[in-house]
Amino acid sequence: MKDNESTSHIGMLGEKSLHAHLKLWCAQPGDRFEIVVDDFIIDLVRDEMLIEIQTRNFSAMRRKLERLLPHYQLHLIHPIAREKWIVRETGDGQFIQRRKSPKRGRIEDVFRELVRIPDFLTHPNLTLQVIFTQEEEIWRDDGKGSWRRKRWSIHDRRLLAVVDSVIFANPIDYLSLLPASLPQPFTTRELATVLKLRLNLAQKMSYTLRKAGLLEMVGKQGNSLLYRASND
Repeated sequence: MKDNESTSHIGMLGEKSLHAHLKLWCAQPGDRFEIVVDDFIIDLVRDEMLIEIQTRNFSAMRRKLERLLPHYQLHLIHPIAREKWIVRETGDGQFIQRRKSPKRGRIEDVFRELVRIPDFLTHPNLTLQVIFTQEEEIWRDDGKGSWRRKRWSIHDRRLLAVVDSVIFANPIDYLSLLPASLPQPFTTRELATVLKLRLNLAQKMSYTLRKAGLLEMVGKQGNSLLYRASND
């Protein structure tokens, strides 16, 4: 491991609030911040373990995972907002209003990101920790955002509290998300029904688990594929 102590606070001022606050939340005495390891800047290094916080866009991690996992233990942390408040501001940051979002994050939401890296999930050097948070999401009326938000942009996310976490360290941990009441074998639509998920998210979940080698296709039911947990 090549450490560069002079990088101990690189990027702290430029990163979003949620990422910076989670870094401080998970840090322990002796941890080193923003260390260069094999040409990559790592959020935290704890002894020989690399700790990375990824709030979104897991696709951006692929090259880092490909290079580092064969040689290092890597603990990946991803937050999901159990409760969220929307704070609206003017384009220059003046407060307008604050309201609670009706949406509540759940563990299956992690598959919105895991669908981008399914081939790494069962690597013995990778552990995943999903952290459930209470957050504020800062919206600014700057005309630069999505049309779905009527051009309001998401300026920042702020951590209010960590309320729970779940760790995935082996294939059984991922398969435990499949409920006992699920038919065997099952279709993606049945998975969506039993878990009360939108079909699109259930499709991401079944695709990810299949590409990770944790589910196998065993036939069809009409036009729908049938899955069951892999015996491997």
